[in-house]
Amino acid sequence: MAIPQNFIQDLLSRADIVEIVGRHVQLKKGGANYLGLCPFHGEKTPSFTVSPAKQFYHCFGCGKHGNAVGFLMDYASMNFVEAVKDLAGQYGMQVPEDDRSPEDRARAAQQREKQQTLADVLEKAGAAYRKHLRASPRAIAYFKGRGVSGEIARQFGLGYAPEGWRTLASVFPQYDDPLLAESGLVIVNEEEDKRYDRFRDRVMFPIRNVKGECIGFGGRVLGDGTPKYLNSPETPVFSKGRELYGLFEARSAIHEHGFVLVTEGYMDVVALAQLGFPNAVATLGTACTTDHVQKLFRFTDHVVFSFDGDAAGRRAARKALDGALPYATDTRTVKFLFLPAEHDPDSYIREHGQEAFARFVRQAVPLSTFLLEAAGEGCDLATAEGRSHMISNAAPLWKQLPEGALKRQLLGELADRSLLGPHELLELWGLAAPQRGAPGERRRRERRGDAPYGKRAYGTGARQAIKPKAVALAELAARILLRNTEIWHDLTDADHHLLCELQPPHGDLFSWIDTRFHEHGGEPWAVLQLALEGQPFADLANRLVDLDNMQPIGRAIEVQDFGEGELRRAMVGIHLDAVAGEIEQAARLPQTDPSRTERLYELTRRQQALLQLSRAPTT
Repeated sequence: MAIPQNFIQDLLSRADIVEIVGRHVQLKKGGANYLGLCPFHGEKTPSFTVSPAKQFYHCFGCGKHGNAVGFLMDYASMNFVEAVKDLAGQYGMQVPEDDRSPEDRARAAQQREKQQTLADVLEKAGAAYRKHLRASPRAIAYFKGRGVSGEIARQFGLGYAPEGWRTLASVFPQYDDPLLAESGLVIVNEEEDKRYDRFRDRVMFPIRNVKGECIGFGGRVLGDGTPKYLNSPETPVFSKGRELYGLFEARSAIHEHGFVLVTEGYMDVVALAQLGFPNAVATLGTACTTDHVQKLFRFTDHVVFSFDGDAAGRRAARKALDGALPYATDTRTVKFLFLPAEHDPDSYIREHGQEAFARFVRQAVPLSTFLLEAAGEGCDLATAEGRSHMISNAAPLWKQLPEGALKRQLLGELADRSLLGPHELLELWGLAAPQRGAPGERRRRERRGDAPYGKRAYGTGARQAIKPKAVALAELAARILLRNTEIWHDLTDADHHLLCELQPPHGDLFSWIDTRFHEHGGEPWAVLQLALEGQPFADLANRLVDLDNMQPIGRAIEVQDFGEGELRRAMVGIHLDAVAGEIEQAARLPQTDPSRTERLYELTRRQQALLQLSRAPTT
């Protein structure tokens, strides 16, 4: 919606930025301005200033600055319209909305009034629960047993709902007020005309929205009652599919740490805050949704999901993957952390320490890797049936990704694993028109993308050491290619680079084949033999062809004459040799190098994928 500029100016002229900021930041007068600790980054010495004369805030530490609307956008991660509406509501101003009918505006105003009333009712109940906590040794003992300090309990507003069926009647004299049922605090049994408290004998966790308003509760039973965990029902102010526990409390820490850690329960959030990880939030007894992910990306571009390592945790992670895929743009990162089955975040940190958990977080599985794992789960990639199953699994996952480099790269990865070309995958998924020509011919025109491998001058570029076993495999590939260089197009872009970057004379021979192919297309050995005269690798090429007496001199050899699997098997072996060398190099990096673990992890996974391909049947 478009908001008139004159209304915005009028709103800013009425608003007091010191009052707005002061509700969230402790400010002290310092000359003409007010000073405080910046809410957008961690600091011990105040560098955040608010000017009442200019109605402006500025942080000399991180550079954040703006007016009252800008502060609400930055601090509460609101969009512009939300911030204007919120600020206008604080000063009793009605935002012009000429595109809505009077009836719609009246309904919206009534809904806002109802939401505010319900939030007030819930806040009053929360104050009562906090008071009851101070008088309950059992509830205090529970929190102390979980290592929760008084400071953390106050920060999260923890409380206790006593055992009585109508405890809230002492808080709300009109116990039959419909608002108590509408807010989810009281259950009404219409048939028996009875009312009773929803939460009884439970430690209470208030759920707040991004503005800090209480919109619901989560409760954990202290005795043997069921269910063990209980949340508020869906209400006009609370929807568990959209809200995240602890997000209000974690806002500043998320900015400071640079990422948010998503856990499975509110006690995980409280325990992590106690143990030095205040940037954690939790879903509320439901799978992670796209609404959750969208809300998280309003606060940070880096999200790490933490799950138990058991089967239930893997299923929850799979649902979180579905929720994250539509928002996995090239500028964002999503990772998945799987704890050992016997641990939750609290127990893991207490047993292994903060640094071990922080290292575990850094080593979390990237979204791209987890997507490939999810697509291949239960699929034997050594068989055509298994690869077909993987392709079917991958389609709905890949389609959810937004357009960008990540989506294109994953298409290439899936194509490699399926032994098909990217365009063939898109054809199978109904996303591209069929290309003309046989599938084998198309694969020679396409591997890992539409563009052909770029022409390069032979004898140039970085060189890789080559071991005896890889020499034999490279010479097998060369023998096949020298029969007819048209087969060069059947290799992937990664294959081209690897072969051309081998040490001479092998790398130079493959670079020469690449150059000849781009200049002349596919050529039989009779033509190649003449062109080889005077080349430093001519003896190598002639020796390799002499080993194969089956080579016809005057015609081009077709792919089906030698079997595509033979060439692919040779290439997989050469790639395995190269990856093993990279693993050796990465292992020699200092233990303190932050990239060492991630590099080894990436290389090991690539090695495992190649080993799977090496076991695939050849044709």
